[in-house]
Amino acid sequence: MTLSNQARDRVKAIFEPIALGMGRLGLTPDALTLIGFAITVTGALLIATGRWTTGGVVVFVGGVFDMFDGTLARATGKTSRFGAFLDSVFDRWGEAIVYLGIVAAAVLEGHQRVPILAAAAMGAAFMVSYTRAKSEGLGFTPGRGMAAVGLMPREVRLVIVSLGLILTDTPDIKAIEYALIIIAVGATITTLQRIFHVRAQAIREADGVPTPQEQT
Repeated sequence: MTLSNQARDRVKAIFEPIALGMGRLGLTPDALTLIGFAITVTGALLIATGRWTTGGVVVFVGGVFDMFDGTLARATGKTSRFGAFLDSVFDRWGEAIVYLGIVAAAVLEGHQRVPILAAAAMGAAFMVSYTRAKSEGLGFTPGRGMAAVGLMPREVRLVIVSLGLILTDTPDIKAIEYALIIIAVGATITTLQRIFHVRAQAIREADGVPTPQEQT
């Protein structure tokens, strides 16, 4: 199971009128990136203070809001390498802060398993992003090709962690525990899928076989 770039584009098209409306208000794609990050940080702070459900809703809103920046940039022809860089950096930063919020709340409430599970989920999630960044830096899977490789890209992780948070009802926090386990396992599988994907590309290059990107 993968989330294709075509599916991503269909989802983002839904948000295009909203993004354009924000653009008419004078907001730039980079400004939307920062606003989405600020919303995510707010959600993480709510989680850290034990407001799991409210924090989960805000984190989800921040993740959805993050779709607006790229959508606005493409719709207005204002895409840039710096904008793409900024978006990726703040995506990773925001994701890390959400996990830190989960750890803080768990420690304050005396839940011993959650910090370990959060650390495992965060490490696995970051390996998904790293494999994409490293492969693209070495010239493998250019463009958005690697985004569609694997079971659990960022969008799927966002939905799972948000649901886990929203369904968490202290002192019963099994929902977030299950969500973190799913992310840790799914992201690890995704990392392996991306490693094998790049390996296959490297073998094709060594054999002189053109990649699908080169054939199109």
